[in-house]
Amino acid sequence: MKYIGTVAWVSIAGLILSMPLSVSAADVQPKSAEEKIKKPEAVASVPVYQPPKRGAPGGRVGGGTRGIQREVFVLSVLAPDHSGFTTNEQPSLYWFISNSTSLPVELTVMDPQGVQPMLEARLPSPVKAGVHGFRLADYNIRLSPGAAYRWFVAVVPNSDRRSKDILAGGAVERVDIPEALKAKLTKAKKSELASLYAEAGLWYDAIAAISESIEAAPQDNELRKQRAALLAQVGLTGITE
Repeated sequence: MKYIGTVAWVSIAGLILSMPLSVSAADVQPKSAEEKIKKPEAVASVPVYQPPKRGAPGGRVGGGTRGIQREVFVLSVLAPDHSGFTTNEQPSLYWFISNSTSLPVELTVMDPQGVQPMLEARLPSPVKAGVHGFRLADYNIRLSPGAAYRWFVAVVPNSDRRSKDILAGGAVERVDIPEALKAKLTKAKKSELASLYAEAGLWYDAIAAISESIEAAPQDNELRKQRAALLAQVGLTGITE
């Protein structure tokens, strides 16, 4: 584990200030007719995400094509543009990089106040292209209910100039599981979990459920199409891996 230098916090602090918390632990409510997310028609059994009641936009930051001369890539967290919900005390968080990189990659989870890092970890190099996930349980990190936590993935081109870090970040909030959903989950098949979580507005539980299914059946292209369609519903297009 490697701690991020002081200069790096200039970049992360700037991102935190630009990321207003967008939701509270409110009940999920249907969107207006103008805002309804359309279910993709080309893919069967696609989970349809119903966002929670939201306030000011802000959640996912960074992303897009970034890099330096010798390495150019798309870096993004698999998070919505608002604070995403989970019922898990120690959820898995997922991110994507379009090309492999030999540059250092660091993970950071901030405390709810956005002041102190709860987690700072550097991944072994090189990092392969594709979707990656990390479990907070592996780092003994636990989320308290009702608090939103910022998390970041950083590619570090120059360890001596941390202001040049390439950052992507999101926000996660732990909420109680709705009673109605509890009843559905007891009867659900594993293949139905992602859809149930998505419909309940539990983004991180939905993306974890479908990603775990992909990890268990990596040759199942239909599962990858379903995840890509789910990601597209929150503006993350082009992630088909």
